[in-house]
Amino acid sequence: MSALGDVAMTIPVIYSLAEQYPQLEVSVLTSPFFARLFIHKSANLRLIEVDFKGKHKGIKGFFRLFKQLRCFQFSKVADLHNVLRSWIIDVFMYLNKAQVVMVDKKRAQRNYALKHHIRQPDFISRYAEVFDKLGLPIQIKFTSLFPTGKNERLPFNVIHPAMGVAPFARYNNKTYPLEKMEIVVKELTKSGYYIYLFGSKGNEANKLALWSQQYERCILVAGNYPIESELGIMSQMDVMLTMDSANQHMAAATNTRVVTLWGSTTPICGFLGYKQSEKDALFLDLPCQPCSIAGGKRCKYGHFACMKQLSPEMVVNHLKQIVTIIEIQ
Repeated sequence: MSALGDVAMTIPVIYSLAEQYPQLEVSVLTSPFFARLFIHKSANLRLIEVDFKGKHKGIKGFFRLFKQLRCFQFSKVADLHNVLRSWIIDVFMYLNKAQVVMVDKKRAQRNYALKHHIRQPDFISRYAEVFDKLGLPIQIKFTSLFPTGKNERLPFNVIHPAMGVAPFARYNNKTYPLEKMEIVVKELTKSGYYIYLFGSKGNEANKLALWSQQYERCILVAGNYPIESELGIMSQMDVMLTMDSANQHMAAATNTRVVTLWGSTTPICGFLGYKQSEKDALFLDLPCQPCSIAGGKRCKYGHFACMKQLSPEMVVNHLKQIVTIIEIQ
């Protein structure tokens, strides 16, 4: 019931919970689209699709949902998103005798934390804290949505050395300038790397299609395959290059190494991907960074130096070093 990246971040925690408490029936309330992220789940993990654009829309839709949820007689509720829609469900669950705990987004501390550059707890640990408060402490041992290393989600054979590139983010001030990213793609394809382009269908896919037509060894994934197949392709990448975006967390859930580019946000905001190294988080650490916890439409200072001064050469060199290390190993 939140953004794609937020839901993807819950996967390591939810899968670990279901595995460590096999006697527990775990139900995940999420949208029909987000439900498709939960592949290769354990038998005690149930998905309940909540469609706020369809049958659960409006007041009548909420009552229809409540009637459906009452049948399950939930005893514990972990609200991992803490937004208006989930609050309404929380109240209903509480009135039906369930123990309810919400994730602490530390909203009241954000401005102070930004001003003084105070590192925030990562969201993976915040999610785990919710279950601890519910009396269900967990050790996060999740490895991948494809734990065996093999998967049936591949629509084609990936050619190596393979780098995935996801150049878009929800907010403009978290997005590397496309003209700079195109230089990165051009240099990598010239050096013999196969570049797989990820993004949403529509405008993003249309922009990336031009690169796939212009540059050799550049393959368009965006807009061509369902999300389950995209996850399968990500799992086969030698490395992924993303923004602070949903693609970062999707790739991390497949146990693929992720290099991230950071602008208005930085890893101290708590959104670094699961098991990803801060050494692969590329940012300039300017005095004005971070200027936002989650991003925004534009640079609040008007210069956008955090992304404009991040050179394509720095990105290319970092990626080449990683793939070289993988090949040696």
